[in-house]
Amino acid sequence: MENHGLFTKTISLESMGIKNANVKYQLTPDELHDISIETGEGVENSTGALAINTGEFTGRSPQDRFIVKDSITEDKVWWGNVNIPFDSDKFDALYNKVTEYLSGKEVYVRDSYVCADSNYRLNVRVVTEKPWANLFCYNMFLRPEESELENFAPDWKLICVPSFMADPAVDGTRQHNFAILNFTRKIALIGGTGYTGEMKKGIFSALNFILPVDKNALPMHCSANVGEDGDTAIFFGLSGTGKTTLSADPARKLIGDDEHGWTNENTVFNFEGGCYAKVINLTEENEPDIFRAIKRGAILENVIFKEGTNVVDFEDTSITQNTRVSYPIYHIDNVQPGSIGKNPKNIFFLTADAFGVLPPISKLTPGQAAYHFISGYTAKVAGTEAGVNEPQPNFSACFGAPFMPLHPTKYAEMLSTKMKESGVNVWLINTGWTGGAYGTGSRMKLKYTRAMITAALNGELDNVGFEVHQVFGLAKPQSCPNVPSEILNPRNTWEDKAAYDAKAQELAESFKKNFAKFEEFANEEILAGAPLA
Repeated sequence: MENHGLFTKTISLESMGIKNANVKYQLTPDELHDISIETGEGVENSTGALAINTGEFTGRSPQDRFIVKDSITEDKVWWGNVNIPFDSDKFDALYNKVTEYLSGKEVYVRDSYVCADSNYRLNVRVVTEKPWANLFCYNMFLRPEESELENFAPDWKLICVPSFMADPAVDGTRQHNFAILNFTRKIALIGGTGYTGEMKKGIFSALNFILPVDKNALPMHCSANVGEDGDTAIFFGLSGTGKTTLSADPARKLIGDDEHGWTNENTVFNFEGGCYAKVINLTEENEPDIFRAIKRGAILENVIFKEGTNVVDFEDTSITQNTRVSYPIYHIDNVQPGSIGKNPKNIFFLTADAFGVLPPISKLTPGQAAYHFISGYTAKVAGTEAGVNEPQPNFSACFGAPFMPLHPTKYAEMLSTKMKESGVNVWLINTGWTGGAYGTGSRMKLKYTRAMITAALNGELDNVGFEVHQVFGLAKPQSCPNVPSEILNPRNTWEDKAAYDAKAQELAESFKKNFAKFEEFANEEILAGAPLA
């Protein structure tokens, strides 16, 4: 466990416009935990973690995420329904209303930073209305030593006030909640929502602009681990594809589970100091690291206890399917010291293809890697969302479209360049269905997926034969240790080969239709990575 020493420094928020506030500065996790319980903001579960309810919002609200359009962002941000512009004057007026609202109140302040590589470090001063929100930031951001706090100068400020409700007619918001980034004033302003993920993703989104534009470093929505020989592996994937599960490897040390940067010095560093994991249907058998990390210092969000106890019922979705836990990374035993890895050797794009079309493992060319990175494909299956009754393609550019201020091709071109410079191998892993689509086929066995990833990491696929997929043009290995060869070609697993061909063509058309909006920005190499048929 890290040293949480008692910090004696006091600070004023007058320069931020928050006057006469009762500032609770740099409280320890234990203090914030206890205050949350004493004030009725949370309760303690059977393992000692704090359980809180985030209120009206149990997830992010993408339509209420804005970026101030000004001289810094006007010509660089990819404006649209992901990056929604906000007027600079409206921001200033709303900011003043929020700081006036906080004046005279008790507020919790934390000085922290993001980016484990000191060359890319960004100091963040966090001001929260709720004690548990401050504890969340203790968990998720990196924690300075006490000696670093004496002369701490924030590069960015994060203000989160769940009880402040905007007036859309006056303030320029869509509704009463908002999350706004201002790159000129270097402020992330959040109000009207208690969902903690808005704080995490707000700073992540800021870094996704700052690192490529100012530092020429590639930000990535991915997990990463490192082997005994120092080889780093990177795992991209949307929710439900197995990113957290597959990056948690007992033979490799975890760098981080969600947000990383890849530098010109060929290092990969964690942005964060903790993990923020879904806990729906969590079991110790399937996710032992996450299960055991839920102890004092962790925060459970929107969970339900079994009747008459303080034992979490992880199967209960009566509040939300998006039940979560945050915890500091030191709650995990097998972590990489310093949260930095070197020499990236393998990148894995994870997809849960519910159509049963894509190979369980295939090796990508640089052009294909960029194409699939921009596409960010997985599939929604029946029951995951209201109205989803059969598999549907789901594309999220760069495996994290809601957090990418720049055009996706900017990130893809940076990835292609780094791939070529480092000689990294890129693999597409289908953790979805085989032998047919969802409802007919079966989910790929986890032991086979692990075996394929292990073989790729160990170089055991370097000298095997490959064949090209007739529709997607992907190179499929003809053999893989500890994996039945018949499942490596998905067409062979379908009884009705004509049905497979039709479904493969249907999915390829979905890829092309989705990619049409990127074509004018993509170079020839990326365009050549598209499906063949």
